[in-house]
Amino acid sequence: MAQDTIPLILEKVMELAGANNLTIKEYQERQELANAQNTEANEWWLPDIYAGLQTHQLAGAAMNADGGFFLEVDRSNLWSGIGLNANWDFADGIFKSKAASLKSDASSYKTEAERNQVILEAIKAYYELQAAQAELSAYQNLVSQADSIASQIDHQVESGLLYESELLLAKSNRNHLKVEMANAHKRFLEKSSRLVNILNFKKGIQLVSADSMMTVLQFEEDLLVESVEGHNRAEIKAIALDLEAIETEKKTTTVGLLIPELAVGAYGSYFGNLSGNVRAMEPNRFPETRQQYPTRALNASLMWNIPLGRLFSGGELKVYNSRISLAEIESEQMKAQIREEITNAQQKIDLGKQQVEIAKESLELTAEAVDQSIKKQENGTAKPFEVFQAQQFYLQALIDYLKSVGDYNAAQYELKVAKGEEL
Repeated sequence: MAQDTIPLILEKVMELAGANNLTIKEYQERQELANAQNTEANEWWLPDIYAGLQTHQLAGAAMNADGGFFLEVDRSNLWSGIGLNANWDFADGIFKSKAASLKSDASSYKTEAERNQVILEAIKAYYELQAAQAELSAYQNLVSQADSIASQIDHQVESGLLYESELLLAKSNRNHLKVEMANAHKRFLEKSSRLVNILNFKKGIQLVSADSMMTVLQFEEDLLVESVEGHNRAEIKAIALDLEAIETEKKTTTVGLLIPELAVGAYGSYFGNLSGNVRAMEPNRFPETRQQYPTRALNASLMWNIPLGRLFSGGELKVYNSRISLAEIESEQMKAQIREEITNAQQKIDLGKQQVEIAKESLELTAEAVDQSIKKQENGTAKPFEVFQAQQFYLQALIDYLKSVGDYNAAQYELKVAKGEEL
């Protein structure tokens, strides 16, 4: 099945990873959820308003408050009005709404941290794709050279200058290179597929590197110097805000108990008889009527809610203390992890720089050796195995160089992320 090929450069990969990756989208949606919960938590002070109609029917007998009985009652009344119910739990309203705001901010930092990690993963995948693509290109060139060498040896065999066995070796080497080229092509497709998955492209897409060569990156050191403790890392900021949110919620079990709850209920309406048919034991005292009378009511209370379970067992307070301790441990663990990441990335850069220089020198030497061997082969002064051996050394040097450059460049970005920079 034909595939659409899309060329990409590193900058575009970073942009797409930050926009299309499903993990980032998940964290962005989690952030939206936290924002919505924060909005909901800040609605605590708004009262509930109600309005509408109510009817009541009673037939048969009824008793009055003074003990008198009414017989043959056929009563229907109608309530129509508007009312308000409000219950202000100031402790929950103040502390839990603030905690929700802190959680929303923490979610923002978690999204930023995950975004950095995904982009870093995309960068590494891109360099692996670039190396696989360059390796495939090298095999294609070598296969082309092997075809040319086999053709030259064939002419030399026909001229009696070389034995047929050397032609057979040349053809065998060409076939070997073709097999390795096919393996390189499979590795390239695997790397392309991995990057397609990270960038959340549709199926049937093949990605290729649009960069013409593997460029060795070198960032300015002052751009990388940040706090070794990792205080600029989004993960640390998120944990700190989560910890502050727990400490804020904890206040509902301590100082929050001293804050009362205020409840208010009020309504205004018209209330009266609906059917106008009331017959009683004392008809002169209770005349029939269809009139609707205005009525209103107000109820208010200021109460202190004192949960005895919190005071005597302290279970909820212990839960908050345990959550705080766990958050503090998580913070220390994250700081230790960050220090390790910074150290490892710096070591990769230091060692990688040396590897790149050595691999580059080896690549230049073996490229020159292949070139000279091919020229000697054309002049008939070199044995085929000399060319084959030079090609083998060149391929290994190329693979070493591509891998060392990719690892070195990725380590530069690893250090940026480890020290708290946003990609």
